[in-house]
Amino acid sequence: MTAPQAIRYNPEGPQPLVRDIAPGAAYPVHALGPLRGAVEAVQGITQAPVAIPAQSALAVASLAVQGFADVDTLGGPRPLALYALTMALSGERKSACDAPLMAALRDHEREQAKAQRDNMQSWANAHALWKGERDRILAEAKKGKGEKRTAAQADLEALGAEPDAPPSADRTVSEPTFEGLTKLFATGQPSLGLFSDEGGQFLGGHAMNSDNRQKTLAALNDLWQGNPIRRTRAGDGHATLYGRRLAVHLMVQPTVARSFMADPLAADTGFLPRFLMCEPPSAIGTRMQATARRDDRALAGFAGRLHDILDTPLPMDEETRELQPRSLGLAPDARTLLAGFADAIEAAQAPGGDLAHITGTASKVAEQAARIAGVLTLWPDLDAQAVKAETMADAITLAQFYLSEASRLASAATVSAEIDKAEALRKWLLESWPHPDVMARDVVRLGPNPLRESPKARAALGILEKHGWLVRLDAGAVVRGAARAEAWHIVLGDSDVV
Repeated sequence: MTAPQAIRYNPEGPQPLVRDIAPGAAYPVHALGPLRGAVEAVQGITQAPVAIPAQSALAVASLAVQGFADVDTLGGPRPLALYALTMALSGERKSACDAPLMAALRDHEREQAKAQRDNMQSWANAHALWKGERDRILAEAKKGKGEKRTAAQADLEALGAEPDAPPSADRTVSEPTFEGLTKLFATGQPSLGLFSDEGGQFLGGHAMNSDNRQKTLAALNDLWQGNPIRRTRAGDGHATLYGRRLAVHLMVQPTVARSFMADPLAADTGFLPRFLMCEPPSAIGTRMQATARRDDRALAGFAGRLHDILDTPLPMDEETRELQPRSLGLAPDARTLLAGFADAIEAAQAPGGDLAHITGTASKVAEQAARIAGVLTLWPDLDAQAVKAETMADAITLAQFYLSEASRLASAATVSAEIDKAEALRKWLLESWPHPDVMARDVVRLGPNPLRESPKARAALGILEKHGWLVRLDAGAVVRGAARAEAWHIVLGDSDVV
């Protein structure tokens, strides 16, 4: 029988299980073109990671221009709607970054709300007159027959349709249900933004509960594609809304985002791959007032341009409020750049390729580049006829950054899942397993259900060994009366010393 061996411990004791996430690439702020000045101005004031105001600026610009044109892509015309997901800890100044870039939009909404109140009074008067006249005609018709009824029918047709109420002035929503969003599109503006600096309230709210999640995701996917919104309800009947656009920017805490990203429905429906997502490294602890800087001119320029665009009438059918965006083409050299980018991304998605683990996101990244290029083109010039090559090059740079972030975060989510399994094994070993040693076959036979396969059990055991919760025994060590080729000693804590 082999003599008992001395067990080698980490003198620092077992270490907490942590989710190691590789740092991301620096945000390519130089590629933001006409948005760069405002983004750098906000970053200078807040000293937050520059990716946070960059996300806000892109989303706001997308909302501003998405109603005016659809951009040509390698797959045909697509909306200029961008969906952005920004992950940052509490205290990273997400709201402080968002507010100055949203200020002109909020001012516009207030101005329009005031005008709407005046219009509502005029509409109420007109509607009362219309209803009174309609009631009079119907009352007269009830008194008579034949010619009177025929005359009443003619009078009703002459009276015309019920006056429409003035559309809602709101351009943004923060926690809509599918039904609420559909109603707002029906009675309000055809171009909206779903913006929230507390995006967890939307992801964890009524629209995303187990009963509503699938239809909400499907509706948001359709809006990203530019598809019509279809709703069928028992009380309202069937309604189809064409020509609506939605931009999205959700700012969320990383833990909330990871929980949502782990939801198979969010990934399998293609919802997550539609997002430009990032989780910049924290700047907390480095934001000193001595290094803060202001550029009020750049912020004023951004606000002025946003106000001008919002004051420009949207191209739409006045009766149905259906948007009628024109087509924004690609210059030949811009199309060549986009095609080369798409081919490189396609090759990287092959089995074993760098992007094989995120094919859903990778397959959309060329279109994302075209959308970004369209936004950067129309922001300074709503009448621009085509995306230029230099703008497409910038958009590709931005799209590559977002793709690298998606790849990094997807890998982190996989690591997170492995850590969760290792934590379940650690608790089982300390709370339920009666022996001081463990083998892989013990875990496969009796351990937590997710680890009842040898590769999964060995992966979890390896993580616990790495963090000091297990110590690998020498080959041939005696465990429960027999020499074992592979086994581990369970470390209970600082007092567990042999």
